[in-house]
Amino acid sequence: MNIKLIIIIAFSVLYGIFEIFMSRRQQSKREISTSGDKGSVWLLTLSISIGFWLSFIMASTKIGRIYHWDILFVIGSFFVIIGLIIRVTSILTLKQQFTYTVTKIENHELIQAGIYKKIRHPGYLGQLIIFLGISTCLSNWISILLMIIPVLLGYLNRIIVEEKFMVRHMGQKYLDYQTQTKRLIPMIY
Repeated sequence: MNIKLIIIIAFSVLYGIFEIFMSRRQQSKREISTSGDKGSVWLLTLSISIGFWLSFIMASTKIGRIYHWDILFVIGSFFVIIGLIIRVTSILTLKQQFTYTVTKIENHELIQAGIYKKIRHPGYLGQLIIFLGISTCLSNWISILLMIIPVLLGYLNRIIVEEKFMVRHMGQKYLDYQTQTKRLIPMIY
């Protein structure tokens, strides 16, 4: 097996373990006062799983293969690092407000500091960049599409569910925040 493929698979597994660890850690520390997830965490998990499976299956074929493996591996690795930095920064900025499910916790506050000054969902942006990086490392343009399309659809659904929940529970304060920020990409979307 190719060493680059082993690295991609190892990182994917380690990243999955990191997210599971953070989820379990977060669940044990919170008093949830209201939940509004509406199954978005399960839909997101399913879309990520589908994206991974389809992407890796396609990468194992010659269909869509790009024969610049070293260059794309470096570019993809760069994306993974940038995405991880954004993801971890968003979690650290939220501190105790961070949750994996769409919930309102006791003493819930709207965080508008750090990276949240510019975008409302930097954690999701970080994850999207990580998945783009992983699929780019596979050096197959179809793999990139098969990863990004289901994952992006899962996150767009999650954003809709989360923002409706936040408006319902924070009202005008969140509506004002929406007018001052973009969802994922500063000054664009």
